[in-house]
Formats: sequence, C-alpha cells, structure tokens
Amino acid sequence: MASLPNAQIRELKARAQRLKALLKIGKEGLSPSFMTALDDALNHHELVKVKFDDFKEQKKELSPQLAEKSRSHLVTRVGNVVVLYRQKLQEIQE
Repeated sequence: MASLPNAQIRELKARAQRLKALLKIGKEGLSPSFMTALDDALNHHELVKVKFDDFKEQKKELSPQLAEKSRSHLVTRVGNVVVLYRQKLQEIQE
C-alpha cells in the first residue's frame, strides 16, 4: 500500500485528536471478530482510533500488522492508542 503524503498525515493527525477510541484490543487480540468490527468501523468512519487494553508490550509490533490486515494506513501511534485510516470505497470509485 502506498504511503500517504506528509500533508495528509498532518491533517489526519489533527482530525484524530478529537476522536475517541472506537475499538479496544483486549485479551482476544486481533481475533476475526475484532477484525470484522475494525473493517466495519473503517468503512463507516475512514479514520479510527484503536486502544490497546491488553498486549500493551507488543503494541509496537502489532500496530503495523493491524494496518496491514485491515488494508489501512497507520497514521500514528501514541501511548496505547493507534490511529488507522482507509479511504471510503465510494470515494475511490467516483
């Protein structure tokens, strides 16, 4: 997946500051049900915050995996929160 331009990353980080975490990674980790919920959230919102409740020690390794599995861009990782972005399919098709 191609990387995002720096200007777009800055804009997405600014938008993400106002968001609350929609999903939390708990004891189940990156389970199929979590990935389905993440896919739905990205389809609906484009920009999604995900909080690590568990697996905090592995967040550095899991964050890129999360972006890859969800076919999204990892915008930023701050503390126990990651921000993911995936452009809506409707906008791509237009």
